[in-house]
Amino acid sequence: MLYEFKSKAAGTVVMTGAVGDRMLAIIGRAPEPKGVFTSEQLGAAIEALQAAITAEKLAPQQPTTDSHDKDDEASEKTGDEISLAQRALPLIELLVAARAAGKPVTWGV
Repeated sequence: MLYEFKSKAAGTVVMTGAVGDRMLAIIGRAPEPKGVFTSEQLGAAIEALQAAITAEKLAPQQPTTDSHDKDDEASEKTGDEISLAQRALPLIELLVAARAAGKPVTWGV
């Protein structure tokens, strides 16, 4: 499944199902194939994503002791891990633009 977050105030932000589910969970919404953030809800959504990014940055990095496949090991060696900030930034920018324009953000609609 793909999420396409849209607003008349800005372009479309596309996320894979797992990433979109995570963003919605952080914001406090159940993962759903269709939904809307009203202009009144955008401020709280932006704050929730920014708080989660800050919490991730402040959390100590703990090495994992689980077994890894080759792709995971390569990612660890090259530092190619994608942070929450990198994943959330396009959505945050869309939410900010929509809030400034007083427009809702929808997905699956």
